[in-house]
Amino acid sequence: MDELAKGESEVESAEQLFTKIRNDFEETSEEERKIEQLRTIEQEERTCNEYIQEFKKVAKGSSYEGRPLIKEFKRGLNGAIRRKLAEAEEPPTTIGEWQERAVRLDKNQRQSRTEKRVLERNAVRPGGNAQPRGEGSYRGKGGQIT
Repeated sequence: MDELAKGESEVESAEQLFTKIRNDFEETSEEERKIEQLRTIEQEERTCNEYIQEFKKVAKGSSYEGRPLIKEFKRGLNGAIRRKLAEAEEPPTTIGEWQERAVRLDKNQRQSRTEKRVLERNAVRPGGNAQPRGEGSYRGKGGQIT
């Protein structure tokens, strides 16, 4: 305000000064909001693809890149996936590698859980029928499996 009164300021009026201050602080608060979101986002029950989409949206405008960005991505990632990637013979080193490999592991884990549920549902009961429940005979004509 003193510079403005002396005519030494880059702004010409108090209104311009307040607009400049507001814009400067809005940019900072937006970046801080993005950083806070980045530090709290988690995969939880979502697919890795869903987590990555939200992570990318939040990361844009956070000013995070390189190691800090990878650190926040790993922090929010499903614990089992994070451990498997970190313990891999050749762990990922870039955010792109972390995301790509995490998606593959997530898909594999989800497929494995689905197959396990199907197998458990169709398991043979001790002393019961040897055929999976709800299934017909596996034998066709001539003893061939159909």
